Amino acid sequence: MALATVMLALSTFIAALKLIQPASLSVYIFGSNGTKTLTSVPGLYTFTDILTVSLSMLLAGISASYLVFSTKEIPEQPIGQTLLDERRTGWEALSKMLKEDEAKIYQAVLDAGGVMNQGDLGRKVGLSKTTVSRTLELLESRGLIEKRRRGMGNVILLK
Repeated sequence: MALATVMLALSTFIAALKLIQPASLSVYIFGSNGTKTLTSVPGLYTFTDILTVSLSMLLAGISASYLVFSTKEIPEQPIGQTLLDERRTGWEALSKMLKEDEAKIYQAVLDAGGVMNQGDLGRKVGLSKTTVSRTLELLESRGLIEKRRRGMGNVILLK
C-alpha cells in the first residue's frame, strides 16, 4: 500500500515536471560562406519526453487503481468492543486498587457494556444516590470513568 502511494506520487511528479518544462530544440544553420546561425525553438516535446510522460502516467494509473480497488481489512469486531475487552482484561489489576464501592460501580458499568445511566447504577449495585454520586466523582478524578449529562440524569462511560 505504501509502495503504491509512493509510486503514484513519484510518477505524477515526473509527468508534471516533463509537461511543465518541455525541452527546447537548438537548430544550427550553416550558410554557404561558412557562417552559422543558432536558432532555439522552445517548447517542443521530444520523443523521450513523450515516452517519459506516457510511462509515468501508466504507472500512476496502475498505482491509483491498486489503491482504489485493493481490499481493506475490516476489523472482526467493532472498536468499542475491542476497548471494552481491554478494560475487562485490566480489571484484575484495577480491582485491587479500588475501594469496595468503587469496585462495585466500575464492575457494574463494565458488565453493562461500558455505558450506563447513573440512576440505574444505584439500583443495580444497591447503594444510595449520594454514595453513588460521590464514588463516581472519585472514579472520574482518577480518569477511569466519564460522566456526561443526558437530560435530567447522567450517563456513565468507561474511559
